[in-house]
Amino acid sequence: MENRISVISIIIEDTAQAAAVNDLLHEYGSYIVGRMGIPYRERKVSIICIVMDAPGSVTSALSGKLGMLDGVSTKTVTTKASEA
Repeated sequence: MENRISVISIIIEDTAQAAAVNDLLHEYGSYIVGRMGIPYRERKVSIICIVMDAPGSVTSALSGKLGMLDGVSTKTVTTKASEA
């Protein structure tokens, strides 16, 4: 399967899940191109954006595992074209 560039947006409403999120991101670290995290203290949430270069199945697996955590929401956007 060919790699595609994807962005996974993650909103963590339950900060107790932060360690589980970080463990999953570490597990898929070889596919992660970049990461930006914003602690939005006024709203008591953390927002993380992950840029990946990976096969669709890998991106879907990570997004699915993250979304199954209580208090964590995800949304994924993927390029239409695969790598050249």
